[in-house]
Amino acid sequence: MPPQENQSQHSEFRTTENANASKEKIMVGRCEIYEVGLERFIRRCTKELNLNMSDNVLFNLNDRGIIHKWNDVFKVEKTYSKCLGISKRIYQCHGYTHKVEQRLVYFILEEENKRCWNFLPGFHFHVMVLCYYDAKGTLTKVDVRYDQMSFFLHCIGMMRIHTWFVGSVLTPIACVWMRAFTAFGFVNPLTFIAQILFLTWLLYRCTCE
Repeated sequence: MPPQENQSQHSEFRTTENANASKEKIMVGRCEIYEVGLERFIRRCTKELNLNMSDNVLFNLNDRGIIHKWNDVFKVEKTYSKCLGISKRIYQCHGYTHKVEQRLVYFILEEENKRCWNFLPGFHFHVMVLCYYDAKGTLTKVDVRYDQMSFFLHCIGMMRIHTWFVGSVLTPIACVWMRAFTAFGFVNPLTFIAQILFLTWLLYRCTCE
């Protein structure tokens, strides 16, 4: 059963050592945030962390889409969800790491997508969200990171076929190539690029003939 929306959030403190051997205190939270829709999820997270939201934000979606207004962010999410046949998106956060000195919080969340038509399969997806805030506790920048190709393969129902093809066909071929390449004894970027150029030329000749 999914956690209820009124479940409380618990936090703990963990001390880690950085590269300079100095100790930095990082707050690691265990949470059960379960919300339908991106806007409700974002507002719930900010409430739990005592942060606030202004109208403006630098919302970076996989470095492929930059949005500067929260209202636009939520409208875009609702619009492309309808275009992709997603009737409901359920966001569930299982935990987060809060680097207070850097004013950074990043979440690992699970996204469940339900579809409006039966022939379109629903799917779960995992996303990493990095939230930056200023000295006043206002969110200024949000980076969303996820496997975009896998997401759209899920949307069109091709993910199972793609997974089978890569795992059952391409991976065995790659392992055979790896054994031959390492047995050759000259494993370096130049020989690797030479192989790619040779295979490209060979495929070109085969298709042309």
